[in-house]
Amino acid sequence: MAQRQDAAADAPLLDKHAAAASPPAKRNKYPFFCAVLASMTSVLMGYNVAVMSGAQIFMAEDLGISDAQIEVLSGVINIYSLVGALLAGWTSDRLGRRLTIVLANVFFLVGPLAMSLAGGYAVLMAGRFVAGVGVGYALVIAPVYAAEIAPASSRGLLTSLPEIFINSGVMLSYVSNLVFSGLPVHLSWRVMFAAAAVPTAFLAAGVLTMPESPRWLAMKGRVAEAKAVLDKTSDTAAEAEQRLLEIEDVVVNNSGSGGGGAWKEVATKSGVRRVLAIVLTLQFFQQASGIDSVVLYGPRILAMAGVTSNTLLLSLNVLFGVAKAGSILIAMALADRVGRRPLLLASTGGMTASLLILGSLFAAFAGAEDDVAVAAVSVAAVVAFVVAFSVGFGPLAWVYSSEILPLRLRGQGAGLGTAMNRIMSGVVTMTFISLYQGITMAGAFYLYAAIAAASLVFVYACLPETRGRSLEDMEELFHTK
Repeated sequence: MAQRQDAAADAPLLDKHAAAASPPAKRNKYPFFCAVLASMTSVLMGYNVAVMSGAQIFMAEDLGISDAQIEVLSGVINIYSLVGALLAGWTSDRLGRRLTIVLANVFFLVGPLAMSLAGGYAVLMAGRFVAGVGVGYALVIAPVYAAEIAPASSRGLLTSLPEIFINSGVMLSYVSNLVFSGLPVHLSWRVMFAAAAVPTAFLAAGVLTMPESPRWLAMKGRVAEAKAVLDKTSDTAAEAEQRLLEIEDVVVNNSGSGGGGAWKEVATKSGVRRVLAIVLTLQFFQQASGIDSVVLYGPRILAMAGVTSNTLLLSLNVLFGVAKAGSILIAMALADRVGRRPLLLASTGGMTASLLILGSLFAAFAGAEDDVAVAAVSVAAVVAFVVAFSVGFGPLAWVYSSEILPLRLRGQGAGLGTAMNRIMSGVVTMTFISLYQGITMAGAFYLYAAIAAASLVFVYACLPETRGRSLEDMEELFHTK
C-alpha cells in the first residue's frame, strides 16, 4: 500500500479498495510495538481466568472447598468481568484508551494478591471479583486500542494480538499449575495466584510510554496531537493524512450527538442495528460453542476419557495451551492476506467436526478405563478443537467486532460485545459439570457441536469481508454513516 498511495489518489473510486487490499512493500513497525505493549495486559487476563484449572486441586485440599464452590470460583470471574466490560467504554471515552489500560493493570495487581493471601472462601470470592473487573477492562480496551492505532494494512494482525496474548496467559497459567504443583499444598496454589501480580507495575509504566489513540484525540478536539500519532503509526505520510481526514469526517458528522444521541441510532438506523447484532451474535457463538469448558475443565474431561495420572493431566493441559496460543499465530499471519471470512468459515467448520468426534468417542466408549487408544484419540480431538477455534473464531471475533463498529459507538459497542462474551463464558463454565452430569459428556459435546454448526451458517450468511478497508470505510459497507 505504501507504494500505491499516490497512484490511488488519481485512480477511480472503484480501484481504491483494490489498492488498499494490496500488501504494502514496507510496513511501519511502530504501531506493532504499541499494540504489543497494550496487549500485554491480556496475558494477565488469560492467566487469571485459567489458573483455576490446576489450582483448584490444591485449594480444595488446603481449604476444604467443595466442588460446588470450585465451580463457582472457576466461572464467576466471567460474570464479575461484566462490571469492567460495561465500564470500559465509558472510562476509555473519558480518560482515554491508554489510562484505561493502566487501570486494568491495577485490578490485576490487587485481585491476585488478595486471593494468594486468602484464608477462606469469602476472600477468594472478593479477590476473584477484583480480578474479574480487570478481565472486563482488558477484553474491551486492548483490541479497541490496537484497531485504532493500526493502519489498514496491518489492522488484522495487530488486532489479533490481544487474543494471542490472552492464550499465552492461559498457557503460562497451565505451566504455573504444573511447576508449582510440587510445592507444599498450602503454598502451591497461593504462589500460582501471586505470580500474576508480579509484572503489573512494569506493564503499567510501559503503557504510559505509548501514544494515545489518534481517534480518541480527534474526538476530544486534539487534532494536532492526533496528526502527530498518525504520522508515527501510518505506512506513509499520504496515508497518515488520509486517515486523519477520515477520522475528522466521522467526528464532525457526529459532533453534538453525545452518547444518548448515538444510542438513539440503534432504534432509527437499520445499519447500526445490524452491526450491533453481528457483534453480539459473534460473541455469543464464540463462547457458547464450549471453548472455556476445555480451558477450565481440560483435566476433568481427560480424566473421564481414561487419563489417570494427575501429572499427566496437568502436562496435557500445557499441551492444550501451547496448541491454542500457537494456532493464533496462523490467524495473525493470514488475517490480512486471506481475509477474515475464509478463516472464520474454516474455523467454525473445524470446530464442528472435532466436537462431533469428541462427543462420539464419549458415546461409544463411556466408562472405559485405562484405554490408551481412546485417551489418545480424545486428546487429539481436544487439540483439534482448540486449534480450529484459535485459527479463526477466537481472534477474529474480536477483530471483526472492533473494526465494524462506528467510531461514535466503538467504546460502548465493544463493551456490550464483551459483556455478551463474558456472560456466555460464565454460563458455560458454571454449568459444565451439571450439564454433562445431566445429559452425559457425549451429550454436552454434541450440544456444543450443534452450536458451532449454527455459527458456521451465521458466518456464511451474514458476514461480508472487511480485509483492507479503513475503519471509517466500514460505515459505508454497513450503512452506519
